[in-house]
Amino acid sequence: MRLLPPILALFLLGCASAPPRDLPPLAEVDLPRFMGAWHVIANVPYWLEEGKVATRDEYRLREDGRIENVYVFRRGFDRPEKRWEGVSTVQPGSDGARWSVQFVWPFSADLEVLEIDPDYQWALLSNPRRSLAWLLARDPAMSEARYAELVQRFRRHAVDPARLLRVPQFPEQVGQPGFQ
Repeated sequence: MRLLPPILALFLLGCASAPPRDLPPLAEVDLPRFMGAWHVIANVPYWLEEGKVATRDEYRLREDGRIENVYVFRRGFDRPEKRWEGVSTVQPGSDGARWSVQFVWPFSADLEVLEIDPDYQWALLSNPRRSLAWLLARDPAMSEARYAELVQRFRRHAVDPARLLRVPQFPEQVGQPGFQ
């Protein structure tokens, strides 16, 4: 039963559909620089992410060239941390921007790095259909001005910024307008 949520998540991420047309090129990702912890500042939520707080993705480059992909979350700030562990494979020829993510074999889903900060402090990600999206940052706190700017950047990648909701990273954010 513990494997059911990751399996369903991969199914939702990987449902077949044509990606939007006329999009800007994806980011060129320096994989070693991308590794480490990324806090989920906002996302286009789907039911497996709803109600989770203090979420982050942790990436570690493996010796075989694949990426250890760990999704860390809490179901409340007073609840213990939980982890879903997976493996990502970077698709050849994608400059590190297209990943196949697998939490449970044989199910996988595609993920794209749309944009990344030159200093690797924030990143915009989506699935190819643009039905889901994530704003990641190295720091769990983000200024309102920076948040507003980054959310609007999704528009050029065919992601509706109005669909993004903030993920509470701190207890005082729970229940605030614009947060999940």
